[in-house]
Amino acid sequence: MGPRRDVRFVSSGVKLPCAAPAPAPTLLSAALPFAHIGRAIDGVVRHVARSLPRLPVARAETGAAAPAPITLPRRQKDGGGGGGGEERVLISEVAVRGKDGEPLERPELEAAAAAALRACRPNAALTVREVQEDVHRVVESGLFRSCMPVAVDTRDGIRLVFEVEPNQDFHGLVCEGANMLPSKFLEDAFHDRHGKIINIRHLDQVIKSVNGWYQERGLTGLVSYAEILSGGILRLQVSEAEVNNINIRFLDRRTGEPTIGKTQPETILRHLTTKKGQAYNRAQVKRDVETILTMGIMEDVTIIPQPVGDSNKVDLVMNLVERPSGGFSAGGGISSGITNGPLSGLIGSFAYSHRNVFGRNKKLNLSLERGQIDSIFRLNYTDPWIDGDNKRTSRTIMVQNSRTPGTLIHGGDHPDHGPITIGRVTAGIEYSRPFRPKWSGTLGLIFQHAGARDDKGNPIIRDFYNSQLTASGNAYDDTLLAKLESVYTDSGDRSSTMFVFNIEQGLPILPEWLSFNRVTARLRQGYEIGPARLLLSASGGHVEGNFSPHEAFAIGGTNSVRGYEEGAVGSGRSYAVGSGEVSCRMFGPLEGVVFGDYGSDLSSGPKVPGDPAGARGKPGSGYGYGVGIRVDSPLGPLRLEYAFNDKQARRFHFGDQSHVCTHEKLQHASDFLRFLGAFQTNKAGLKSTHGIFHPCNGAMLAVCYGFILTITVYTGWNINFVEGVEGPDHVLLFFRGPFLHISKCSMRGLYVLPIAF
Repeated sequence: MGPRRDVRFVSSGVKLPCAAPAPAPTLLSAALPFAHIGRAIDGVVRHVARSLPRLPVARAETGAAAPAPITLPRRQKDGGGGGGGEERVLISEVAVRGKDGEPLERPELEAAAAAALRACRPNAALTVREVQEDVHRVVESGLFRSCMPVAVDTRDGIRLVFEVEPNQDFHGLVCEGANMLPSKFLEDAFHDRHGKIINIRHLDQVIKSVNGWYQERGLTGLVSYAEILSGGILRLQVSEAEVNNINIRFLDRRTGEPTIGKTQPETILRHLTTKKGQAYNRAQVKRDVETILTMGIMEDVTIIPQPVGDSNKVDLVMNLVERPSGGFSAGGGISSGITNGPLSGLIGSFAYSHRNVFGRNKKLNLSLERGQIDSIFRLNYTDPWIDGDNKRTSRTIMVQNSRTPGTLIHGGDHPDHGPITIGRVTAGIEYSRPFRPKWSGTLGLIFQHAGARDDKGNPIIRDFYNSQLTASGNAYDDTLLAKLESVYTDSGDRSSTMFVFNIEQGLPILPEWLSFNRVTARLRQGYEIGPARLLLSASGGHVEGNFSPHEAFAIGGTNSVRGYEEGAVGSGRSYAVGSGEVSCRMFGPLEGVVFGDYGSDLSSGPKVPGDPAGARGKPGSGYGYGVGIRVDSPLGPLRLEYAFNDKQARRFHFGDQSHVCTHEKLQHASDFLRFLGAFQTNKAGLKSTHGIFHPCNGAMLAVCYGFILTITVYTGWNINFVEGVEGPDHVLLFFRGPFLHISKCSMRGLYVLPIAF
């Protein structure tokens, strides 16, 4: 019996369709409620997927064969089972051969093809559909380029032969268009495949892993084409979304409509790490949004990608809402405990600030605070990024004239003598820049003209204890300081580190100018230990040379050894302070703290000119310990601590991290609390901490958390920390010195008495 030529099965070609990319994660931006941001991002993803060629894995040498019609002679009809009424053919033998009908050279390939067959078995009655399904199973094993079943009549019946064509051996890889993908990623994926049959299933896994690499990093990219070239060379085409242009658009803060901005566009563009021609990176764009917000001149920032024609490029539209650039503020306050007398604590203040001078993010601050004893005048001009510099170098020019109490070093007033004040006139310039990841440095030159005065404002050179108050013996000491500072910061999931090293050198350009060298260092290390946090800190310093007594290191107080008054432990040429504390969150923003401090002047107190510590009987070393509570409030981190020292004295420490109110101030302020208790505002609480500026004019008398009373007259802008609450509920204006300037607010524990005009 001759072969039956009317029975022949032909497989379809090898096809590996590329899957459409998964939806990209939504772009994170500031809290500007533009609902079209998400739709724009989805549109970019759809546009990139649509513009990328959706091609199968192709072959360079041949085209894919189209499925041919399959016909069977009427042999047997299956009225049930899985055939669905199709004709069945009884198969006596099943074999796997090469394309030329000869046995395969590699037995493992023949075994792999035979293992893929499910329905085709000897002595089985098969339909065309069952044979075709087995053909696809052989191809889907990934080892074969084609599979063609051929039925041959033999003496024993119909013999079904699957003629397969194996893929080529892998001998190399060419990847095009992958500008962001590391070459080692693909090298690792194919490092053990050289000389082996190209497996389409493995190739599919590599393609998925490449696409996943882009998605995990916020990149818009995917493998758009794969092809096997002659000689076993595999070619991958990767398509990445490329940034075409970055456009700046300013929006009106009230209407959201486009407007003309005050900020120069190049000032914004220079801060962006996303550049034209780079791959579009959503994570990088998010960091750019945060960078622009930290400039302090924008209220809100969003970046919206928009497709460009039929290409793989996108335009980035940056929507900017500017903050008011500047304003005036004036106020007055009473802070009990600063000095004695019913009116000696009165202070008046005036300030002007401009955060965007010339539209280039330059900062200008002018402030004046004056009381009956102390006063401070400051003028600061800061350029956060000098024009033409590519190292992000900043420059600060500072002028200050201050008169402050000298109680830290020369405290302990005698009944017959008033307090000593230290007058300083300071001018300087500083340059700062980041020079390594997590490291920044500052270089500066500062001139200081300083001396002591009595309570009448007259210059003095010795105090009541006959201790000298200047190093030169003149009424004033002049110093030109060269300053070098380096700062390291690092924050991880379970720990954080900060290290600050500072060195100052007095330059005796003129003979009467002081010459000394001062070195200080601070280290802070935090650890997360289960629900608790351990914070260890240490600081120390040394001065060598001829320096003013009021420049000695003061030890004791809230920021060194708690349980002591400020500067009560000692003052010396050298010092060392160590602190350890364990904090644990109790509920909400409230934390409980246990702490211990130790400080010493390292026996250097007598080496300070005039020995002010020895004259006042300061011990030179001491320790303190205690407990406290802390709360992270919208007004800043506040703390209340109760400490004991080694003399068994007790002391309250109350305030924020930098401005402290002692127990005596609390006692006086509590009287004002009882007086103003009837004017407590509503206790709805805060709903958001996103700052929005609003214009305001008015005056306010306020007591916050029971330790400061202020009267503030303000004209300009204050920060709104409340969203979703009806009415103009404004909270924080700013901190300054020991005073807190506040406008109307609706937060728990804040008492206000409006003064309308």
